[in-house]
Amino acid sequence: MSLEAGKTPKKPLLDVQRLKKFFPVHGPFGSLGGVKGHVKAVNDVSFQLYEGETFGVVGESGCGKSTMGRTILRLTEPTDGKALYKGRDIFQLPGNVMRDIRKELQMVFQDPYSSLNPRKRIGPALEEHLAIHSIGRKEERIERVMDIMHKVGLQMDHYYRYPHEFSGGQRQRIGLARALIVSPQIVISDEPVSALDVSIQSQVINLLQQLQEEYTLTYLFIAHDISVVRHISDRIGVMYLGQMVEQASTDSLFATPLHPYTQALLSAVPVANPRRKRERIILKGEIPSPLHPPSGCIFHTRCPYVMDVCKTEAPVTQQMSPHHQVSCHLYSH
Repeated sequence: MSLEAGKTPKKPLLDVQRLKKFFPVHGPFGSLGGVKGHVKAVNDVSFQLYEGETFGVVGESGCGKSTMGRTILRLTEPTDGKALYKGRDIFQLPGNVMRDIRKELQMVFQDPYSSLNPRKRIGPALEEHLAIHSIGRKEERIERVMDIMHKVGLQMDHYYRYPHEFSGGQRQRIGLARALIVSPQIVISDEPVSALDVSIQSQVINLLQQLQEEYTLTYLFIAHDISVVRHISDRIGVMYLGQMVEQASTDSLFATPLHPYTQALLSAVPVANPRRKRERIILKGEIPSPLHPPSGCIFHTRCPYVMDVCKTEAPVTQQMSPHHQVSCHLYSH
């Protein structure tokens, strides 16, 4: 699926506006010592998610990708910002309404084993997900569980097994089944293949794409492997230190990466042709702490093109083409 110019739906299914999530840092005596600062895990992130597409979010470990996904679903409460789902701000909904909305917004976690109850067999665990949302009678729930298990490639006898009796790939399929069984609109996949072998990764990615076509799903796909993100995504957002520094269609991002950080990420991707040479961009220094992010542009401490303005002024997001925007002073002068 590709989003060509003029074919993007006018209204996004999910519109995230200036999302912030800060975690307080307390003194040596905990909360009694007062708040000494804030870890700015997600800092002023905005993007749109359109029906039926896959929006990939990529960045180094610790850049705030997973926190962003969890905050959108209110698994952790936001510090500021909006998340408009079908025009309604998720962050302002009362608990009883949010419970109904959760049927339409589901998440596949990075570590499926830790998100499964080790004392509960898989079949009843999936049925419980239906019972929580008051979906169907007992017999209908069992039938629905059997159907979704078959769809994600699990066997019927798996219904009676415990989580520890499955492989990593099978557990990830269980995570998919749990997310899909309530017929969601949006699935947020948080590093769903990072802990799997390469061969199993391809199976899970192909399964995600098959299920997307069958159920008309919309994915927010979070990963640190840009090659995996390229394979599955229609558009890609690049995060660095809690901020989205570049967004573009997949083809545009790989053809003309604009932000220096994106250029460095893509230069690290292996090339299949050994005769083809690619200049490797090595970033100097360490990633700054989100507790004390740099002033001005957050990337200026590692940027090979740093200018004086980068150290004092945060760049304004520039729309370079209908499906390509970047936050960098190189394109604002």
